[in-house]
Amino acid sequence: MKSPTLHPKIRLAFEETSLRIALADIEPLREVTAAVRNSKKFAQIAASIREVGIIEPPVVVRLPGADDRYRLLDGHLRLDILKDRGDVDVVCIVATDDEAITYNKRISRIAIVQEHKMILKAIEKGVSEERLARALNVNIASIRNRRRLLDGICDEVAKLLEERMVPIMTFQELRKLRPMRQIEVAETMIAMNRFSWPYAQSLVAATPQGQLVDEQRKAIRGLTDEQIDHMEREAGNIDREFRMVEQSYGTDHLDLVLAMGYVCRLIENVRIVHHLAKCHPELLAEFQRIVLLRNAA
Repeated sequence: MKSPTLHPKIRLAFEETSLRIALADIEPLREVTAAVRNSKKFAQIAASIREVGIIEPPVVVRLPGADDRYRLLDGHLRLDILKDRGDVDVVCIVATDDEAITYNKRISRIAIVQEHKMILKAIEKGVSEERLARALNVNIASIRNRRRLLDGICDEVAKLLEERMVPIMTFQELRKLRPMRQIEVAETMIAMNRFSWPYAQSLVAATPQGQLVDEQRKAIRGLTDEQIDHMEREAGNIDREFRMVEQSYGTDHLDLVLAMGYVCRLIENVRIVHHLAKCHPELLAEFQRIVLLRNAA
């Protein structure tokens, strides 16, 4: 099959083939400290390499004027672990951009729903829960919790949250809700950009009894039944107001953009500025402030 032709102005971020490079020929950007080596993250990576090997190759870039030498952009912990094990080389991805900061901006940390799917795929391929636990340096109960992450979660919510950094305890709260309420809560968390467990608890606490999976009256420490009922009513009012604002947001935003553009054109007219400065200085000051805010945005 013929490889697709890239537009001449598009530059590849990485070389098309990976290379096996001697560890001695790779120069790290920083030293791995003793504190980092004693961290949980370091131990987790070391356990993963020990059990299943290097999953994500380190990223290097060629040193100018020395094609047999490389600078390490990403993978300092992996490289340190390999050196400590006595390995002599490693397969690397070769970047074309000699800027670690730019590369790091491209990295997207794995979300818990994606981690859940990876665990399911590994189990389907015959990897045992015990081996996964050793590879991730966690106890087997943690693997089982992640494997059952989406039990009781409707498909729409799983899709809404699949790329979000959501704590596992938040999903435990979502399981207490019926599907339609799960979707409402997920959309609220996304709109507010808040996914913490306490915030999820507050949304569950404000949920009417009929939208809960458990038919028993919910009990919240420190709150009476009357206080819970009042909380539910207030949450319902806030939710209705939020939906109304959400519906009118697009139109209001467009009107605001048009109005700011008109004000900017007024300020560009010298005659209008002179008139405002002479007759309405307070309006001119407000218009100038609006222009500054628009330019800053």
